[in-house]
Amino acid sequence: MRIGHGYDAHRFTEGDSLVLGGVRIPYDKAFLAHSDGDVLVHALIDALFGAAGEADIGAHFPPSEESYRGIDSMILLRDTAEILADLGLAVEYADMTIVAQKPKMAPYLPSMRERIAQVLGIPAARVNVKATTEERMGFTGREEGIAAHAVCLLREAEQ
Repeated sequence: MRIGHGYDAHRFTEGDSLVLGGVRIPYDKAFLAHSDGDVLVHALIDALFGAAGEADIGAHFPPSEESYRGIDSMILLRDTAEILADLGLAVEYADMTIVAQKPKMAPYLPSMRERIAQVLGIPAARVNVKATTEERMGFTGREEGIAAHAVCLLREAEQ
């Protein structure tokens, strides 16, 4: 087994929705980012690459590359899963936490879990997504942006 940890954060800009875990959430702001800004999926990708002993998301999908501008992060997650498979690794479990004062995440968490599991090709029971606030402390508490943490377990794929 291999363990990985990932973290990502994005500040807000003007907009009308956010994408987290591949789910569009109506909100009066959007993420300021090169891609769709899905901090949850970005944290997961970094956790997966970390467990594989690979470089981070920016090395694999550089923000300087125009082809990644505005890209759906679920495409990056799919590509990450393919890289792991090529390395002989499979996702055993992933656990993620969204850190946000607003918007409320609870209604969207089951859909995030399902979408991520589907892209990774694993049962939803092996993916967990939860959310917390920081009690109005820090940049997330001041509603300046959202952060996410992810941990995962990888195993050698069956041949």
